[in-house]
Amino acid sequence: MASIDRRDFMARGSMALAGSAVPGRRLRLAQVGTGGRGMDWARYILANFGDIVEMVGFCDINPKRVEVAREMLGSAAPGFVDFERMVEEAKPEMVLITTPDSSHSEYIVRAMQLGRDVLTEKPLCTDEQQCRTVLAAEKRYGRKLMVAFNARHFAEAKKVKELLQQKAIGEVLSIDYQEYLDTSHGASYFRRWHRIKEMSGTLLVSKSCHHFDQVNWWLDSVPVEVVAYGDLRFYGKNNPFRHTHCRGCPYQKRCAFYQDITANASAMKLYVGCESEDGYLIDGCVWRQDVNIYDTWSVMVRYANGARLTYTANTFLPYEGQEIVINGTRGRIDYNNYDYPGGRDRQLRLTRTFSRQPETINPEERAGGHGGADPSVRELIFRGEGAADPLQLRAGSLAGAYSSLVGIAGYRSIERGGERIRISDLASL
Repeated sequence: MASIDRRDFMARGSMALAGSAVPGRRLRLAQVGTGGRGMDWARYILANFGDIVEMVGFCDINPKRVEVAREMLGSAAPGFVDFERMVEEAKPEMVLITTPDSSHSEYIVRAMQLGRDVLTEKPLCTDEQQCRTVLAAEKRYGRKLMVAFNARHFAEAKKVKELLQQKAIGEVLSIDYQEYLDTSHGASYFRRWHRIKEMSGTLLVSKSCHHFDQVNWWLDSVPVEVVAYGDLRFYGKNNPFRHTHCRGCPYQKRCAFYQDITANASAMKLYVGCESEDGYLIDGCVWRQDVNIYDTWSVMVRYANGARLTYTANTFLPYEGQEIVINGTRGRIDYNNYDYPGGRDRQLRLTRTFSRQPETINPEERAGGHGGADPSVRELIFRGEGAADPLQLRAGSLAGAYSSLVGIAGYRSIERGGERIRISDLASL
């Protein structure tokens, strides 16, 4: 894989860092993928880990974007469009992967073949063959592989893990998990490359793998069987009019989803100014006919320890939020998290069996992206060598594989009319 052709790509739609704790030594880190999420990673690393991490190269299949990213970051690290050339010339010890989801596995495998450790954004993979290939490469080449699951690092999520470790509600029997995405956040996936199943693995993988990892981690068990149903009921084909993207759209005044991307200076530089190279439209129309993912889905998962997960998600609701209920033999945990247009409401309650009075728990939330989860996971990765990890926050290849495989099994089940899918039939873990 000397490089991934950008036009072809767009058309197709528990370990710490080695060397990070050595005094006076900086880890040589190169990054592939300089879109929005990649820029967020790079900014944080440059601002907070300069004493232990040296950014030695940036790579993107869009040559304009990689140069714009370097300029916006103020980094002297060289830019590349050829991944192998970057690894050869920049000589990183580790590669950070922040590319679109379907390409994660390819970069993971090639980086390992070239003798590099890997830190990848979620998901690990978007189909079962990718999963098998990544796990085989890790075993063959003996490199370190970490997956950045920030959803483990929310203050409430960590507290839930602590309560479950303490057996506060006894043995967990079932979890009910409802995910709400509003018409801003939810719609964003249908504007971008995520709308193409071949690039995202649907939102069951691209988005929900966060939540499946949370549940796998909370339960300290592995998923065995999955049944799912999903539909495209709101976006894509479900509208009488459409255009390619918002700029120049003749329906601007009629469409509630019109987005003026020109008001976002960063997006204009990083995306609009680079469109000529790959044709990628950051302000794509949510009604495009090529949308082939689900905007509403329900999943049931059976775990090896006998627990059950019932998970539902919708992407077009009036507000954001989550309702999570964990039912045990000695009680129940309720975790509600809402972002209303007028404010935010978070509640974590523990109710013990035969007690009529729930205990309200208010874990302290730290500052930073995703409610402090982003800085938490990054500090664990880059400064956590040798540190105790009582909550098992570190996520390696198996965590990445199991979380992706629940989503993959989910969309395979949907494709087959609700057929029961065994995880072991997709990949041997």
